[in-house]
Amino acid sequence: MRTESSITLLELQEKIRDSIESRLEKKYWVRGEISEISYQSNGHCYMDLIDRKADESQISARCQAIIWSTLFRMLRPFFESTTGQQLSKGMQVLVQAQVQYSPLYGLSLIISDIDPSYTVGEQELERQRTIARLREEGMFDMNSTLELTPLPRNLAVISSETAAGYRDFMNHLHKNDYGFKFITELFPAPVQGNSASAGIIEAMDKVAARAGEFDMLLIIRGGGSVQDLICFDDYELAANIAQFPIPVLTGIGHDHDFHVADMVAHKSVKTPTAAADFLIDIFAAEEQQVAYLSGRLFSAIETRVIIETNRLENYRRNLMEGYRSNINNSMHRLDMLQQRILSNNPLTLLKKGYSITLCNGKRVYSVKDVKSGDNVKVLMDKGILNCNIESVDYEKE
Repeated sequence: MRTESSITLLELQEKIRDSIESRLEKKYWVRGEISEISYQSNGHCYMDLIDRKADESQISARCQAIIWSTLFRMLRPFFESTTGQQLSKGMQVLVQAQVQYSPLYGLSLIISDIDPSYTVGEQELERQRTIARLREEGMFDMNSTLELTPLPRNLAVISSETAAGYRDFMNHLHKNDYGFKFITELFPAPVQGNSASAGIIEAMDKVAARAGEFDMLLIIRGGGSVQDLICFDDYELAANIAQFPIPVLTGIGHDHDFHVADMVAHKSVKTPTAAADFLIDIFAAEEQQVAYLSGRLFSAIETRVIIETNRLENYRRNLMEGYRSNINNSMHRLDMLQQRILSNNPLTLLKKGYSITLCNGKRVYSVKDVKSGDNVKVLMDKGILNCNIESVDYEKE
């Protein structure tokens, strides 16, 4: 029996703990991949960190890690605001941790800090700083608030004359199916490499000196590697684009490329060809709007002509009816006058058996107008009676 030299499990665990604590430094910066992560209701964060073999086919190491709630409340918002993402499964992290060994729970890492630049990369971190600086200085949205000319025809273009993207843009723009005419002027500049940012800014200064001649500035190139396009995340270039006096259109990459220059420009598209399509679409939309308004105008004129024609027809009809009514009334009055004239005509009276007596050429109205011996003429229908007055009998009053 060797019980005399044996130790308990707890004693062994304590020896392991003491050995670890005595030989290891207090903290280490450790790289690893998060294989599991959980957020506890008490605020603690538990995760499993793993390491893989070179071919990434198998896990070569695993260890539990903990961030206590008091520290996690500070680390979490800093990490998320810097990287733009949450700690999650599959993420590569660089953590500062103290090795802890518990007889009950085994080996674990107590995390005291996380370096977000390792997760997103130093370039991405610098990109985030540039964006934050542009926002703080009030420049981020300046160019996007400029008013774009309704039909941007006069275009300043910054690109490399030999770039395939520039040739694609020119062919697509000037050979558009609609036949729209554009005026373009190239301001050559390098669009990749260490000198690209300074070269583009120099070309922008030349355009700015003639800003009144152009409706828009285009900065275009085809896609490329991350290193090729890093100049478009440069603070100085982004600041110049943001403050440029006319709207800026960028087309500097493919679907996976989106840079600070794109963010501060008036408009950004993915490719030079898409930049040409953007301009062509503006003209096509305006042409469609003109056709629509012309149709509405023609319809309105046609409707107005019909309304005015009907109004004139109604006016003519009312006028004719008024004329007819006036003519009928006048004819009726003429008939009445004619009847009155006929009824008062002495000849008419004569035909009714009445007569007119004249003495010395004057009409005799009463027996008092004649005396015995006067010669009178009695006008009757169809003749005249010549009479001599023998005597005059007066009525007794």
